[in-house]
Amino acid sequence: MEYNSLEDIWQNCSELGRVYCNLTRNVSGDYLHSMIDDILLNILGPKRSSFCLPVSIAYLLIFITGVTGNLLTCAVICKHRKMRTPTNLYLFSLAMSDLLVLLLGMPLEIYDLWQNYPFPFGEGGCYFKTFLFETVCFASVLNVMALSVERYVAVVHPLKTRYIITNKHAHRVISAVWVGSLACAVPNTSLHGIYYLYLPERVAESATCILLKPRWMYNLVVLVTTVLFYLVPMTVICVLYMVICCRLGHERRQPQGTLGKNCSSDTSWKIQLESRRRRQVTKMLSVVVLVFAICWAPFHVDRLLWSFVTQWTDFMHGVFQYVHILSGILFYLSSAINPIIYNLLSTRFREHFRELICMRSQANTLRGISSVPVSKVLKSSSDLMTCTQAGDSRQVPAFITSTGCWKHEDQTTNI
Repeated sequence: MEYNSLEDIWQNCSELGRVYCNLTRNVSGDYLHSMIDDILLNILGPKRSSFCLPVSIAYLLIFITGVTGNLLTCAVICKHRKMRTPTNLYLFSLAMSDLLVLLLGMPLEIYDLWQNYPFPFGEGGCYFKTFLFETVCFASVLNVMALSVERYVAVVHPLKTRYIITNKHAHRVISAVWVGSLACAVPNTSLHGIYYLYLPERVAESATCILLKPRWMYNLVVLVTTVLFYLVPMTVICVLYMVICCRLGHERRQPQGTLGKNCSSDTSWKIQLESRRRRQVTKMLSVVVLVFAICWAPFHVDRLLWSFVTQWTDFMHGVFQYVHILSGILFYLSSAINPIIYNLLSTRFREHFRELICMRSQANTLRGISSVPVSKVLKSSSDLMTCTQAGDSRQVPAFITSTGCWKHEDQTTNI
């Protein structure tokens, strides 16, 4: 059994008796080393988790998928200027948070599965581990909340989008999210540290990164963070998306003719196109929020169980062990699944993902096109001009035939 607080260790020490916690100096050599190993096993539990192999395989698959997908997401947003919209900037920030978890947090988690103690990274490593997970926890939920507020303004108050939903404003919000997350991660980090057993001298093999301060302080931090950084944001987000869905449903039920009865047919077509784009973007982001809420719920249940359950029976220990494993898998899965959602529900992301992945094959295709005789290219171009002059341009969307884009297009839908 793994112990996460100093009180748990001392309680177990009292149960084992002073004969284990205070070795006499008369015992030495190999027998002493064997006895110390037995004491550590009884007090701290086994060094290796019984689920280490299957969980490590699951983590490895999540790691490969998540790192690849989030790197592709960041590359797409950085490479294509039209993808640098306020909505995508929030997705970029969320992807960076996921990469931090996968690249820095997951290796530490896998190490703990195979070697629960001693903790080899010292006091600084213990602080870094706790600080990283707390920061990412807060930054992720705040990014999702900011994204939901942005979508609410874009759909319910579209006239304010041009002045409120801008890249400059998104940069400010993202900076505030990360600064606030870093600040809020300090309290829980300060409660943890490295603890050693003394038998009667310090045993280096017993180094563990655990809670050192009183349990009530940790319980208070966990309760406050669960309410402020999960329950409240999820409630606000649910209300926002309910309003968004009502607004989009109302627009969809409107007769097609009323969308542009005072406008030309070309403008009416653009309005309908923009409405479809908004529905697609909102659908994708609502799935992101739903998956986020599901994946993070066991994480907070795990923390609340460990904080507020006082009478631990064998059954409760078994339940907690499975909840702990499930919360860990879903926690990391939430960092890997977003790019998959983008690929399934966003046409633009899907196209750009394919472009990055298949860059070499596209280069070969371009080389093949360049080898086509110039006469065929000129012939196809002249055919297109003939069709346009003949009046067939009505079959081609206006933003394709024109040299510029529609000035009133909602840039938040470019995802």
